Amino acid sequence: GPGGNKCLTCVEMGDEWVNLRMCYNCGKVGCCDSSKYKHATSHYDAIGHPIIKSHMPGGTWKFCFVKELAWE
Repeated sequence: GPGGNKCLTCVEMGDEWVNLRMCYNCGKVGCCDSSKYKHATSHYDAIGHPIIKSHMPGGTWKFCFVKELAWE
């Protein structure tokens, strides 16, 4: 998906991230809420795609912004 194994927005800013999330709807990769800029959440705020999933090796975590619900 777009971004591969990095948060491209952080890369453009010259910054780092903690973990990566992928938009379940379009595949955009962004950094998690433990990261400084929370780009996965800002993608939801801007576009409205409601579900993200872990984009870490072996990660099965998913989260819905609308229901504020996480599951494996």
